[in-house]
Amino acid sequence: MSRIGFIGVGTMGAPMARNIAKGGHEVKAYDIDAKAVAALADAGIKPAKSAVTAADGAEILITMLPNSRHVEEAAFDEGGFASALSRDALYIDMSTIAPATTDSIGARMAERGIAMVDAPVGRQQSHAVAGKLMIMVGGADEAVARARPVLELMGDTIVHCGRLGMGVRMKVVNNYMSIALNSLSAEALVLAERSGLDPNLAREVMLGTAAGQGHFGGTYPAKVLKGDLTPGFMIDLAQKDMGLALDLAASLDVSVGTGKAARTAYDRAQKEGRGREDWTAIYASARRSAGLG
Repeated sequence: MSRIGFIGVGTMGAPMARNIAKGGHEVKAYDIDAKAVAALADAGIKPAKSAVTAADGAEILITMLPNSRHVEEAAFDEGGFASALSRDALYIDMSTIAPATTDSIGARMAERGIAMVDAPVGRQQSHAVAGKLMIMVGGADEAVARARPVLELMGDTIVHCGRLGMGVRMKVVNNYMSIALNSLSAEALVLAERSGLDPNLAREVMLGTAAGQGHFGGTYPAKVLKGDLTPGFMIDLAQKDMGLALDLAASLDVSVGTGKAARTAYDRAQKEGRGREDWTAIYASARRSAGLG
């Protein structure tokens, strides 16, 4: 059994702290909302009056806070928990914050001799309740190994992404794709509905193609990720079909900003002479643009 301090017991943090306590650990929690902490009493979680008291005596200190500023303030402002952590303690930040902030906090913790891992979570509140979060971890092997038994009480998929800061970088990239796809999905369903289609039918059809299944499970590993750009579906054809969709949207006065932005990427690939390559060559084009190859 470890003594664990937990700072930030909101929608996600509360069930995470509960699962740690359920795993047999002694948990002391702090949140600016005292009622949120009090609601955890039935799980045997003790209230802390401040970030410092949450950290006092803790072998592991966990933060699950809304943004970069909150984490920095909780750690280093007057009364911050960093002043109370022993050199033997492990600090785990499970917040989704700016990677540069994670790097900075990690450096400041290292100056104090305190090991740190970043471990932002994926999935939803229901998964937090069930202890089935995906947790993307960054940190030294030894620190991650020490954190893993506690992380496994909160998640069923623990992915070590690399050095400190790589967990939150993975989370940011994942969220970028998810959030952008959400916008594109909304545009597609509105275009379907304005065209006279049942959006539920459109969804069902798209679930049978790469539109709804995604590219990471099919087209990318089959083509560009193994260096094969022989066309299954050419960039030129993708661009032609995108044009048809954008023309239809214009005729129906449907806003398709995400689709228009995507068209510029296909334009770039065509200008590079990739028109007759597989449509996954758009990734090769993007890598070149980013100076990666």
